[in-house]
Amino acid sequence: MNPGLPLYARSRALPRTLAALAATTGFAVWAARSLDAWLDPYRRVPVVALAPLLAAAVIGASLRSDSDELDRTAVRPWWPRRLAHLLALTALASALLTPVVAGHAETFGPPVMVRNVLGCVGIVALAAVVLGARLSWLPAFAYVSAACLASSGARGRAATVWAWPVQPGAQPGAWAAALAAFALGAVLYAVRGARPGG
Repeated sequence: MNPGLPLYARSRALPRTLAALAATTGFAVWAARSLDAWLDPYRRVPVVALAPLLAAAVIGASLRSDSDELDRTAVRPWWPRRLAHLLALTALASALLTPVVAGHAETFGPPVMVRNVLGCVGIVALAAVVLGARLSWLPAFAYVSAACLASSGARGRAATVWAWPVQPGAQPGAWAAALAAFALGAVLYAVRGARPGG
């Protein structure tokens, strides 16, 4: 085993991140069971919108670097480590959260949970580059909250794009928006890293 891996894990607070992801999953399981979603799949909207947001906020907190100057002067490039870090935590969050909403794949089932994890993590990664890891949760929280509040009467193709966190099923516009957010955030975070906190 590489001796640098434990140091990397501690510097990025990975043990606490994994514990927080497990707690987020527990919260999502509790919330999904208390909604009686088997009566109406649309009752899952708060779970499929907020659980990925909480998981993304947890992931965003681990994107920080306590040694930015050392990272910049390292012999090996950091972008593969950053990208692997982000992809591994995103895959873990998706794997933990999708069983929470098993069934009803055509409305608010596992595909929607995966889409929302990808989109929220993308926004958080982008915000980590611009604002720093400490505040990376803020733009995602504002966006998902606004989408939840403003999308109740929205219809049409444009709504599937801007209100992707609350869209059911395999809406192409919602998937395109979430994947674009994830790709942009992941690439920028891998290349630039999180903005140093002050």
